[in-house]
Amino acid sequence: MNGVTHQKWWGWGVEGVAFHHEDKPKLAPFVLDKVGIDLHAPGTPPPAFDDLAVPATRLGDELAATLRRAVGEDYLVTADLDRVVHTYGKGLADLVKVRAGHLPRVPDVVVYPGDEDEVRAVVDAVVAADAVLIPFGGGSNISGSLTPPAEEGRVVVSLDLGRMNRVLEVDEAAGLARVQAGVLGPDLEDQLGARGWTMGHQPDSFRHSTLGGWIATRSSGMQSDKYGDIADITRGLRVVQPGKVVVLRPLPSTSSGPSVREMILGSEGRLGVVTEAWVNVHRVPENREIIAYLFPTWAAGLAAMTEISASDAAPSVTRVSDANETQFSLATQKKSRGVKSKVSKALFAVLERRGWDLDQACLSYIGYEGGKERVAREKAIVGKIVKAHGGIKLGTGPGALYDQKKFDTPYIRDFLLDVGGLADVSETAAPWSKLMDVYSGSVRAAREAFDRLGVKGFIMCHLSHSYHSGACLYFTFAFPPGTDDVEEQLARYWEVKSAVQQSFIDTGATISHHHGVGTDHAHWLEEDISEAGTDVMVALLRGVDPGRNLNPGTLIPAQREW
Repeated sequence: MNGVTHQKWWGWGVEGVAFHHEDKPKLAPFVLDKVGIDLHAPGTPPPAFDDLAVPATRLGDELAATLRRAVGEDYLVTADLDRVVHTYGKGLADLVKVRAGHLPRVPDVVVYPGDEDEVRAVVDAVVAADAVLIPFGGGSNISGSLTPPAEEGRVVVSLDLGRMNRVLEVDEAAGLARVQAGVLGPDLEDQLGARGWTMGHQPDSFRHSTLGGWIATRSSGMQSDKYGDIADITRGLRVVQPGKVVVLRPLPSTSSGPSVREMILGSEGRLGVVTEAWVNVHRVPENREIIAYLFPTWAAGLAAMTEISASDAAPSVTRVSDANETQFSLATQKKSRGVKSKVSKALFAVLERRGWDLDQACLSYIGYEGGKERVAREKAIVGKIVKAHGGIKLGTGPGALYDQKKFDTPYIRDFLLDVGGLADVSETAAPWSKLMDVYSGSVRAAREAFDRLGVKGFIMCHLSHSYHSGACLYFTFAFPPGTDDVEEQLARYWEVKSAVQQSFIDTGATISHHHGVGTDHAHWLEEDISEAGTDVMVALLRGVDPGRNLNPGTLIPAQREW
């Protein structure tokens, strides 16, 4: 009715799209060996929506009338399905809870404003009624930023920006585009691409996340090595706050005191509602290639990425998986036939004769964009570095497959939930000099947590998003919960998740590189940015939102809420 589509209420992505293992003959034996789960055993699909007990809306007539005047009759929704869709993000804990019908608090109403004036009217109405406002983009957040606060008495309003989804203008001379915050990644790129431009920002959640969500969580994309993180891409902003609008012009640089732009980036809705942004855009590149390489060890792959970051090459993607993730990737491949199968077997036989331990081999993907001469020059530079570290080139075939499937990984988590497995991610960033310690510490922490729980667990990692001084490490872990009790499942999940997060702090890394803080990571904020740094953040939030009406409960530790 309102023209806005959403993800499944119980999982990732859209209805009709799911991960299957039947055409991947190596996956079932791999999962059984690593985590002890039999993929051929009967699974437990998500429940029917009608079986959920959804709390009744608490929206009163007066606030309802005010919101209806703000957005129109058709764009104020209190239907149970819409309210449940807006209750959680897509984190592992979110999905476990919603599948179990754990709905202690859901938004009382969802509103769909069509422009900034309507957003202003909604924000002012919510504050005047002392209600709670939670901005909503694509609903793909995995750090607990969308969950309504567990407090009695206050109405919760979910403000869905899905109707505000247009590229408003392009300043071709400056390479800037003015874009509404509710646009999803594919729609944004389609609109820019029709004019010959690209923003180049492609996070894993690209298909189901919005520009406003990227800004609110300080997102990074798979091509951030070239295009920058969203903090680099975002130049100007319009942000609705109670009774006013913050307007930041799209300047290339400025020395106007502490950066208000930086304060809003990563603020997760607590400093207002982003309605539009000016962002850097680039002409669609003449050439684009993703090439796969293979390294003999994780240490060799890390060393190569370090050297590439300091070289004259400027790839758009630099990614290398550890041995565990490489084995997982190979296990998820469809059965190869004919010449392709023979070539793969012959290659691995040659590597074994060279002394490679194929169980330690690490798969890498490196992307190149630009004119023909530039791409050729960068490929030559990278090729020499790869060779110097014992790696080999696999070619564009595996790279093209990675490029095609790069947004599909989250569906695997839903599939594992169906068959009784818990899987989630934790990502961080650290200087090059600390990466191996961070990696070793995190793997050790996860394994020790698995041992404490008495379960067979698995953890894997890849490096992505390289910078001058360091890089992002992205960990994925999985294990069987060993119980059907939802509360116990969540307790066991947090045992593992907390161990990995604490290991980041203990080895000098950050609590999150691009997923944001939310409620899931807030516990470690003071250890990450110091107690004094948290004082600054708390003071900022109090100054803008003294009534705690704007997404309270996220971003700062629970004990620092006032």
